[in-house]
Amino acid sequence: MYDPPGYLWVITIAGVAAIAASACVVLYGGAERAGVGRRRAALLACGAAVVLGGWFTASAVIGGNGWYHTRLGHAVPWMPIAVAGFLGTLLALSRIPVVARALAAPGMESRLLRPHSFRVAGVVFLLYLALGHLPALFALPAGLGDIATGIAAPLAARRLAQGAGRRAALWLNAFGLTDLVVALTLGALTGYGLLHITPSGAPITELPLALIPTVGVPLLFTLHITSLSALLRAQRPAPSAVSSLSAGATPGAAVAPSPASRSR
Repeated sequence: MYDPPGYLWVITIAGVAAIAASACVVLYGGAERAGVGRRRAALLACGAAVVLGGWFTASAVIGGNGWYHTRLGHAVPWMPIAVAGFLGTLLALSRIPVVARALAAPGMESRLLRPHSFRVAGVVFLLYLALGHLPALFALPAGLGDIATGIAAPLAARRLAQGAGRRAALWLNAFGLTDLVVALTLGALTGYGLLHITPSGAPITELPLALIPTVGVPLLFTLHITSLSALLRAQRPAPSAVSSLSAGATPGAAVAPSPASRSR
């Protein structure tokens, strides 16, 4: 088991914690904008902090006991179970009415992009690579993809807040999701020894890196999915506008004189 330098622990833990904390702040802001009141918004944000902080702690304990560091066919693969389970939990929680109302509040299209700014902490993968403890096949796409998303996220969020850049935000979400899928796939292939390369991807299943796929990635997935949903929903015409247009067109069509009547 590789014991990384202290600064790698700091970057990894700070990056995941910052993403989780900013997601709680975004949820609080959305709840306020949705008109649920400051007290309920604060309770909602605190509830999100309990869920995210609780799973962060639980995942750290699991990783500290070495349960993520398993070989396929020899023990239960707890890491993919943890990733899928936490992602499913977050998506289910986002369907709770008060949470869904906060996520659908005005201006959330830009706010939901802000937590991705902290993905610049993906530089930790490149540092592991430089120290010779992660394969380039995984570290380069995972690290560079995260850094690129982290740099682009605040720029896209700012343009959205100004009423422009919707197409760029859609592309950013598509790129960010692709980056996560590629990183998870390559991490599984190298971390579980399905690809025999040197060095192996074993540190991905150990602390502190194990916190990224088990805590950070499911949260980022949920933010991307929610952001895409908000962007696509904002592109649809409002039902009231559509009905008023059809209502305005119907009387005109009814009273319009026919060619035969005009010929009389």
